[in-house]
Amino acid sequence: MASRSAAAQQAIEGLRELAGEARSAPEVFRTADRLLRGVLEFDAVCWHTTDPATGWVTSVLSDDLSLDRFHDAVRLEVWHDDVTTFPQIRRSGLRADTLTRATRGRPETSMRFREQIAPAGFGDEMRTVFDTQGGMWGCAAFMRAPDRGPYLGRQRDLADAAARHIGVALRACHTAAAWSDPTDQAPATVVLGPSNTLVAADERARKLLAELVDDAHTALSVPTAFTLASEHARRAACGIPVSQAMVRVRNRDGRWFVLHASLLDGLADGHVAVVASPASPAQTMPLYLAAHGLTCREQEVALYAIRGYDTKEIARVLAMTPYTVQDHLKAVFGKAGVTSRRELIAQVVLGGHPAP
Repeated sequence: MASRSAAAQQAIEGLRELAGEARSAPEVFRTADRLLRGVLEFDAVCWHTTDPATGWVTSVLSDDLSLDRFHDAVRLEVWHDDVTTFPQIRRSGLRADTLTRATRGRPETSMRFREQIAPAGFGDEMRTVFDTQGGMWGCAAFMRAPDRGPYLGRQRDLADAAARHIGVALRACHTAAAWSDPTDQAPATVVLGPSNTLVAADERARKLLAELVDDAHTALSVPTAFTLASEHARRAACGIPVSQAMVRVRNRDGRWFVLHASLLDGLADGHVAVVASPASPAQTMPLYLAAHGLTCREQEVALYAIRGYDTKEIARVLAMTPYTVQDHLKAVFGKAGVTSRRELIAQVVLGGHPAP
């Protein structure tokens, strides 16, 4: 690959520095926009946070695009097996791909191009997934005007490199665990109509809806995560397999909620109830460990330690020596910012409260 231009290298260095700072997801996205817009030569971008475990989109941020038809975009993502979907890119092992490359120069064969990209006045789209160290922390779609021509290979390579640093920066947003009051675990419920418009919400749900940062909230009437959960329930009702039955989402305070959707009248085009329950430590534990940059092996060791296994038991279960277990535990403690198993359990299971 040809050496990067000075401007491209400067952008990568800026993203590398960004990965070492503690920022919110919107701050990460806007800084990445400023660093990359000139070198990737895009005219519009749509940034997304995701459920790190499933890769499902949970929010959208865009200063360039009208989100009036974002509901159509959601349906296209859920129902149609188009090229360069975020899951496809993730499964391919790449972090970036372009519509023109994936269609061999015939973007008009893509339903997304015909129904959204071209009508909006764009000629090519490049998508990236911010997938790193055990989770997919976000994704983005970059559009450019037809007169710029298709994205070049060097720009796709640059986006691939940039995505790794953006993923690390987004991962850092998840290292501070925030926990709900254990005495206040009641779920929140919303009811969505056939077009996923908000029909009803209980008091807890109205509060949660206001706490989710999402540009699409106004266009969809509810945040993106609720619409995605609803559409996946509708898809499942039509007999189309859904890989995951739940989606995790965080509010402004960093608290995790798990969304489950079900059809109220059994009809795919009917009403859907989406229930948001405060996530349990068991549901967020893998995300917490991944957010601290633990390797897969370190996560395995940490999970057994949290369950109360001693060093010899962990060594037996994972077929390693006790000395190797101790080495992994030392790395786990260092990355999680604790000094003992007791402190690790307090952080991951008890939300920072000392174990009795």
